Amino acid sequence: MTPLKPPTKRDYQKHGLYTITKTLQRMNDPESWLASLGEVGRGLKEWRAAILQDLGGESNVSSMELAIVEMAAKTHLMLASVDQFLLAQTSLINKSKRQLFPVVLQRQTLADALARYMGQLGLKRRATPTATLADYLAGKDTAASTRPPEEGHDGGVREDQPPAQS
Repeated sequence: MTPLKPPTKRDYQKHGLYTITKTLQRMNDPESWLASLGEVGRGLKEWRAAILQDLGGESNVSSMELAIVEMAAKTHLMLASVDQFLLAQTSLINKSKRQLFPVVLQRQTLADALARYMGQLGLKRRATPTATLADYLAGKDTAASTRPPEEGHDGGVREDQPPAQS
């Protein structure tokens, strides 16, 4: 029987490039981290979509506002998790010290952060921008000129329809 060798020290450094790359990819794609949460992710995705709709639609939201919405979504998720934990407890007070548990204060910090994010985004609903009459007519003219003419249509009364009675 040969004696066991002590483990040799690695001669390379563990740099974590793969881990960082994977994390950055997930952070840049908000749909992937929401999808990984399952049912909670679907609910959070609906909440995020409702916030974006209240802000006038995703196309009407600036990049900075979108970043605040992302932070608000993550904070909302953490706040919901802490609330669920706290509601499962028999008491929120440490009886030996006669004070609240620290998690209650941390929950309040999360709630304050979420309220600040919502305040930055604005509490009023924003209307989606509508096209002006000139834009609408220009778009209608463009659509009419690119549409192919109907067969048998010479601008007059169509043969398959009875003439309009006045």
